Amino acid sequence: MKVIEKIKAAESENRILFSFEFFPPKTEDGVDNLFERMERLVAHNPAFCDITWGAGGSTADLTLDIASKMQNMVCVETMMHLTCTNMPVQKIDQALDTIKSNGLQNVLALRGDPPHGQDKFVKIEGGFSCALDLVNHIRSKYGDYFGITVAGYPEAHPDAIGSDGVATPEAYANDLAYLKKKVDAGADLIITQLFYDTDNFLKFVNDCRQIGINCPIVPGIMPINNYKGFLRMTGFCKTKIPAEITAALEPIKDNEEAVRAYGIHLGTEMCKKILANGIKQLHLYTLNMEKTALAILMNLGFIEESKISRSLPWRRPANVHRVKEDVRPIFWANRPKSYISRTLGWDQYPHGRWGNSCNPSYGALSDHQFMRPRSRDKKLQEEWAVPLKNVEDIHEKFMNFCLGNLRSNPWSELDGLHPETKMINEKLGTIILKGFLTINSQPAVNGERSDSPTVGWGGPGGYVYQKAYLEFFCSKDNLNVLIEKCKVFRSLTYMAVSKDGTWISNVDSSDVNAVTWGVFPAKEIIQPTVVDPASFMVWKDEAFEIWSRAWAQLYPEGDPSRKLLVEVQSSYFLVSLVDNDYIHGDLFAVFADL
Repeated sequence: MKVIEKIKAAESENRILFSFEFFPPKTEDGVDNLFERMERLVAHNPAFCDITWGAGGSTADLTLDIASKMQNMVCVETMMHLTCTNMPVQKIDQALDTIKSNGLQNVLALRGDPPHGQDKFVKIEGGFSCALDLVNHIRSKYGDYFGITVAGYPEAHPDAIGSDGVATPEAYANDLAYLKKKVDAGADLIITQLFYDTDNFLKFVNDCRQIGINCPIVPGIMPINNYKGFLRMTGFCKTKIPAEITAALEPIKDNEEAVRAYGIHLGTEMCKKILANGIKQLHLYTLNMEKTALAILMNLGFIEESKISRSLPWRRPANVHRVKEDVRPIFWANRPKSYISRTLGWDQYPHGRWGNSCNPSYGALSDHQFMRPRSRDKKLQEEWAVPLKNVEDIHEKFMNFCLGNLRSNPWSELDGLHPETKMINEKLGTIILKGFLTINSQPAVNGERSDSPTVGWGGPGGYVYQKAYLEFFCSKDNLNVLIEKCKVFRSLTYMAVSKDGTWISNVDSSDVNAVTWGVFPAKEIIQPTVVDPASFMVWKDEAFEIWSRAWAQLYPEGDPSRKLLVEVQSSYFLVSLVDNDYIHGDLFAVFADL
């Protein structure tokens, strides 16, 4: 979706939007850390996030990769910076074609900084000399597909600012006239360079309106995180620093904690003044740090750390091709990125009902599904690569995770437990000790308010429902006993399959069971999560493979623990169990006497 469309929709409802900017880190560990922070920021539902192109086009490939993952894996509307620096038209088109194929619709068109080692921008052969040329090119070649954002400079572009730190009235007027040309050429949004003089920003907005620039102008807010970084950025951008800010920072410049606290206070006050003057959007330059940006938004009352809303039980990708997707099998609930990667090639995505929309085949398992950030790999190594003498040691690992004593799990991409799992985690621990190794679950819910912090989704005003669900590994003996007991508990339906494909079930292979649904004002019933036998058979390959590729491989070749895990993998069944009585049922009762 284009950012400008989000802004127009929010304006019609008098809603305020906020967004975040990131830059490509220099190391693999830095990229891993960025995505972890990004996930935490995106949980607060920013309107979009953008990723910079890198000085001199130095991070082009990395930016393209990060932008695609942001849109499709982090599931946030993504705007990618694109500059003219060291970029002939062919490379520009390659970049635009790449993000278009990956479902991105938003570009921030910039001239870019001079290449490394040069003082002035030099047009590359076969390239463009300015952002205006880039805007014209995007519109002429790609029509209306992309939403195009351009940069605005409240104090004029740094190239127009003189040695005294101020642009002449003529230079400022010329810079505004050039900005209008970019908008007239097809840009539909302006994001400003950082500033610390709020009055100057408001004057800039008024000056733009006076010359006929009517598109939204989003203020770029860069919170002060540390003193040296603040001086470096303001010096590079030739940003005016009001005297009162200098006076406030000077006595505390060597106290990093105090500087950060002042930065939060200043950023909050700047935003309050901007909002009071009718601006409804805020763009925060995070510098890949989260705490200061979040603190400002909390001070403004836009977010609550303990209250994160969800439009669906799972986060929908921002990819333009998947915007209508609203139903998924429950099996990948803890591995959403794996699900996305295995369904990227679908021509259509299930909307409204699962039904026949699962006709496209899932992508084959590959190394991609088992790749983990280094920090997560380290956590698994610490928490799960311990000597295992018997299956009881395996049970203990599963139980400790369900009780919250471990943060990682080979079957989960998430950090710790879902909030709703904590409602039943002690019961899960009890059945784990009996040999039922749970990897996915949800409690029964009967008409809980949709803004509930634990099970809510879809926004306020609705009611949500869930059938109790359990998914676990167990031995054939345990499965046989469970199946006998299910004959008494008639509301239970189950599917069980071994690694080699042996299938046992009391449902038909074409039955699709909605296990989560919601009722909202003026909407049809939404059923975003289902249990689907065909998808379960696809999932079982991945679930069994995790025993070896995500857990056993943490041990050296020939290690007894590794051998034990492979034995469990080859002999246990994967079981999906649903209690269809979400009003009076008790899914755990079937395990009572086992």
